[in-house]
Amino acid sequence: MKDMRKKIIKSVKRLVVKVGSAVIASGGETSVFERLALQVHALKKDGKEVVIVSSGAVAIGMQKLGRKEKPASIPERQAIAAVGQAGLMARYDEAFSKRGEVVAQVLLTHDDFSDRKRFLNARNTLLTLLKLGITPVINENDTVAVDEIKFGDNDALSALATNLIEADLLIILTDIDGLYEADPKKDKNAKRVLLVEDIDTLSVDLGGTASSFGTGGMKSKCDAAKKAAHFGIPTIITTGYAEGMLKDVMDGEAVGTLFLPKEDKLTSRKHWIAFSTRPSGRVFVDAGAKEALLNKGKSLLPSGIKDVDGAFEAGEVIHCVDSGGMEFARGLSNYSSVEIKKIKGLKSIDIEKALGYKVYDEVIHRDNLVVL
Repeated sequence: MKDMRKKIIKSVKRLVVKVGSAVIASGGETSVFERLALQVHALKKDGKEVVIVSSGAVAIGMQKLGRKEKPASIPERQAIAAVGQAGLMARYDEAFSKRGEVVAQVLLTHDDFSDRKRFLNARNTLLTLLKLGITPVINENDTVAVDEIKFGDNDALSALATNLIEADLLIILTDIDGLYEADPKKDKNAKRVLLVEDIDTLSVDLGGTASSFGTGGMKSKCDAAKKAAHFGIPTIITTGYAEGMLKDVMDGEAVGTLFLPKEDKLTSRKHWIAFSTRPSGRVFVDAGAKEALLNKGKSLLPSGIKDVDGAFEAGEVIHCVDSGGMEFARGLSNYSSVEIKKIKGLKSIDIEKALGYKVYDEVIHRDNLVVL
């Protein structure tokens, strides 16, 4: 186990460190930033590139305003985030500047990942910052994000960031020292899981709801590890309270829980299709088409489509569902929902007759399709 960890850590050149709200909002939060700055500085001296995904804007805003509970309304939450965002970055800047390090704030919404051009622009910005020796601090742009474009929590954002910058490791620092076989808050005898070999078959009590400051629990952290695993990236979930939190991980110590990556990892483009986008609609396919997509590596042709749901344009990601409405794949559609309604059930040779033109033989090409 320890040899496996050391082997994984040895190959890490670029890593994403996610810092949870509970860690940021813990008593004496200044020391959290000091510890991070000290350890990130040491990692960079060792030739590593580090991107931080930081929660805490809402938590710090609540502290500044003397609020103990999150407000229910979106405008109030956004206002509190705006108050806290300045304080959050001020603390990062102060701590890192003491070590001669420069930090840069990068605010993102889900739209920045869903749109391929914006996705690539964000990647170029982050890679340029790393090239300049600057440590990016990513946070969701809570001041403008609404439910339709929110990630849900910064655990999801950290997983997508691993794909965005093509990282080698994701470290999630939280208020618990890893995944347990049962909820340790309810079962004192619960044992920590040291290794998860295949997260797709994980079957433990994920329990652990969010804190009063955070939005995610252990489930959201495991979901993040799953996204990273499918991009071929290992994840370590561990406590953010320990003095040498990052050093222990990078020394290969048996801290937290290690989630191994999938061997049959997705390409960056397919990972983007599967996890970074929000599908705009869905197509219902027949049993023959489902079999062809799942087991024969085929593209989705109009002949296999029975119905269309939702309004979408060509180039948008859509769900592929069976007759019962169960999603089994998703991909980039070559045709709009209006066009698919006209060509569903037809052979590819008849597309031009139905539309007056033919752009592609396939509704979704195999290269742009991900089986879930």
